[in-house]
Amino acid sequence: MPQINLKIGSLLGIPLFIDPLWFIFLGLVTLNFAVSYQDWGGVTATIAGLVMALLLFTSVILHELGHSVIAQSQGIKVNSITLFFFGGIANIESESTTPGRAFQVAIAGPIISVGLFLLLSLISSGLNSTSLGCIMLVNLARINLFLALFNLIPGLPLDGGQVLKAAIWKLTGDRFQAVHIAAKTGEILGYCAIGGGFILDFFTQELISGLWIVLLGWFTIRSAKNYDRVTTIQETLLNLVISVAMTRNFRVVEGNQTLRQFADLYLLSIPQTPAEIYFAATDGRYLGTVSVDDLRTIERSQWEIQTVQTIVHPLNSIPTVAESTPLAQVINKLETTQLSFMTVLSPADTVAGVVDRGDITRAIAQKLNLRITDVDIKRIKEEGRYPSGLQLEAIAKSLLNEG
Repeated sequence: MPQINLKIGSLLGIPLFIDPLWFIFLGLVTLNFAVSYQDWGGVTATIAGLVMALLLFTSVILHELGHSVIAQSQGIKVNSITLFFFGGIANIESESTTPGRAFQVAIAGPIISVGLFLLLSLISSGLNSTSLGCIMLVNLARINLFLALFNLIPGLPLDGGQVLKAAIWKLTGDRFQAVHIAAKTGEILGYCAIGGGFILDFFTQELISGLWIVLLGWFTIRSAKNYDRVTTIQETLLNLVISVAMTRNFRVVEGNQTLRQFADLYLLSIPQTPAEIYFAATDGRYLGTVSVDDLRTIERSQWEIQTVQTIVHPLNSIPTVAESTPLAQVINKLETTQLSFMTVLSPADTVAGVVDRGDITRAIAQKLNLRITDVDIKRIKEEGRYPSGLQLEAIAKSLLNEG
């Protein structure tokens, strides 16, 4: 069952969400600051700790808003900003079209954090250095500086990884290669963090700090692997054409036969299992598709008179794709039309095959060596939905937006 994030409002038209686990982190951060401010009394320290925790996450939102505003200025939709256990993330729908623009989106967050550091430092300089308010502002300023510097570590999913990706993209001209390299760098950094966390635990007995670093490393590895996986799927959807996924699981029926003959031969014959997809043809020329539902709209008294041609949907009136169409475009077209299958045409504009979501999933699974069984493919065909873990609709949509 998917985890449900809580919507808390919107900012500049961007929905703001909170991961339920965020409340745990809010409590831990509040407790950490409350302990630091104990000199001002228990109640005051607790209130100050909560205020600091909320200001910290406000800083995180502003950091992510920096990415989002620049993305929006490039015409890219930002679906949401979400606060979660390890910080925040802006859900940006598609990639920037150039490495320069990708760099602008990546660097915007750290720039906001550095700006907050400078602003808070300036304000605190005019206050009594021993007052609680001044100390809180100084602490918040330092946190924002740390947030900026930490995020500039060159490995995905951090902003520094996005900057590294933009740089490699600029040098090589290959965005996919750039993501793979930046993601691998992120994985290495994640493993280093896990090792460093265990070492810290062993030598200093700082169990909480060490565990936190280990969890951060695990999150980095997981996110980096997801970046790498999504990019591999993107490459596959662009490089594979629909001809590798299409099948000929359809029947060709004579367009001049009567509706009665069609029903007797293909729908009412006991030994035969009716095909789900029918195409009508005459003299070797495809006319279009035939829907059994359309047959049911015709009075049975007319079945002996009318021919199959009367219920044909001509090829030029139905959504079709060419054999050379990339899988990404076909996925988008299937989702846009909400059809159960797509007709594939040959260069001569004849029916070369049909393809549905199960066929597309099978082709991708074979290409990427994914473990998807025939039972899974059958279920996908019946339900008309891709496996949720592959995120094919979202990935294909992002590629369409980039194009």
